[in-house]
Amino acid sequence: MKSKEFTITENVLASQGQRFTNLIIDSLFIYILILSTGTTIVLIGEATNNFTVSSWVENMNFVEIIAYGLLILFLYYFLTEVYFSRTLAKLITRTVVVKKDGAKPTVKMILIRTLSRFIIFEALSYLGEISRGWHDSLSGTYVVSRKKLAKSIHYFQHPEEFGRAEG
Repeated sequence: MKSKEFTITENVLASQGQRFTNLIIDSLFIYILILSTGTTIVLIGEATNNFTVSSWVENMNFVEIIAYGLLILFLYYFLTEVYFSRTLAKLITRTVVVKKDGAKPTVKMILIRTLSRFIIFEALSYLGEISRGWHDSLSGTYVVSRKKLAKSIHYFQHPEEFGRAEG
């Protein structure tokens, strides 16, 4: 007989409030990264008397600014979620990105998740009852409460403990 595998259930999913908070905090961090990276490039250029790159940063046109911002956004989400399964906002809200079985997502899943964020109107995908966006469903990932996930996995592995008083 095949043993039953753990599966993410709605009760461990991050709330819409947590997801919205993640969006706001991550947007702030991305904005800070965009400004600080540009400033760092300019300062290094001035310190080394190499004004080619710093001049480019200071004189970017609209398309270059958008491309630069999207690159920073991509790197922020991709690198933090590949290495830590969470962004800085998810660290603050105590949420984490996982696969359906509660394990860490693969690099491919995070790549799909990150690229899916660039879909126009993707932010509107949260308007349903379940707090799961297109970048979650297209990549097969879930954003869950770390504490609820740990408790749910524990009780799945030790069903005899379910309902006991915690002390």
